[in-house]
Amino acid sequence: MAYPDDLLSDGERVVLHKHPHWKMLLLPYLVLVVVLGLGIWGAILAQDLSWATIAWISIGAVGLILIVWLFFVPFIRWRTTHFVVTTDRVMYRVGVINRTGIDIPLSRISSVRFEHGLIDRIVGCGTLIMESSAQEPLMFDDIPGVEKVQTLLYREVNDNPHDDFHRPGTEPAPPTQQYPDQGGRR
Repeated sequence: MAYPDDLLSDGERVVLHKHPHWKMLLLPYLVLVVVLGLGIWGAILAQDLSWATIAWISIGAVGLILIVWLFFVPFIRWRTTHFVVTTDRVMYRVGVINRTGIDIPLSRISSVRFEHGLIDRIVGCGTLIMESSAQEPLMFDDIPGVEKVQTLLYREVNDNPHDDFHRPGTEPAPPTQQYPDQGGRR
């Protein structure tokens, strides 16, 4: 799924677009299976009772509320969370109704690192930590292929063609004038 082009500036293109790792959907899917299983089991038991219609309605209502609250809401949150690296910046967007986002210009990123524990290593995700001119590092959890993303970001930051230093046909700023050493005196 391509990220909306109307959010990109002229000449900017998407290098990487990811949603959080599917690991964050394990619990919602488990809830879905358990609620559906309990609903089917309850419906089978309710057939033997004289008040089966009331039982069906109550089981269905509780099951529907649980599925919406514990499955669909996390799924929609996962689907509407975007981690995007472009040729100019890193964008992070989250939310449906209350949408929040952050843009970090590549030129402001000073370091990129990752962390992942045993479970994260097994499923192939981790936490990406970016340090920029902000006071505290920014942490992005459950990034799939976090090591590759970290390497890609490092390359984008250091090889950014939009930097004046790397732009073809431009020269880096001349060094400040050096004064000859005057025999140890300053």
